[in-house]
Amino acid sequence: MRGTRYLARLTRLVRRFARTNRAVAAVEFALVLPLMLTMYLGSTELSQLINIDQRVTVIAGTIGDLVSREKNTLPAGDLTDFFQAATAILNPFPTASLNQTVTLLSIDSTGKITVKWSQGTTGARTLPTGALTVTNFVSPDIVSLVEGAAAPYVVVSEASYTYTPLLGLFFTKPFTLYHKGYYLPRYPAIICYPTSPCS
Repeated sequence: MRGTRYLARLTRLVRRFARTNRAVAAVEFALVLPLMLTMYLGSTELSQLINIDQRVTVIAGTIGDLVSREKNTLPAGDLTDFFQAATAILNPFPTASLNQTVTLLSIDSTGKITVKWSQGTTGARTLPTGALTVTNFVSPDIVSLVEGAAAPYVVVSEASYTYTPLLGLFFTKPFTLYHKGYYLPRYPAIICYPTSPCS
């Protein structure tokens, strides 16, 4: 008799539990919260990466454009100022890992490429493409770029940045963002630099 009452009470409790929906929202929230947090943090990390990558592209383009506007001689102080001014584009991100390099190439009528001079933020060329050799710049695009140009010179502007992940949850290791651009000088003459003879 007593067992039957307990069974009936248990049956009523199970039926009432099956009909109630007071905790459904809490359970759904608990199930969805980890997914939503992952999506939110992941999108934050990705948007920051894209933002910095675009800034590195702008830096490479800005430096190349400024150098290509020089007439005859590019003073060392001016190039240093260009490099320093470009770091402002990265604000508010840290700029310690930003490297910039400008190289002037000469291309003769046979398509032979000669490096006239190359200068980076640290004095030497320290970008991911490696040591300064002509093979770093050999490309059909460069040769076609000077066809019909007023002068057979090309300014190559490079920028690299080591991105350190903000949270380290999705991107666990730093990696390098790199961009390079080619620019024709505005004036039909070589752009000289103090480290290289003007010839």
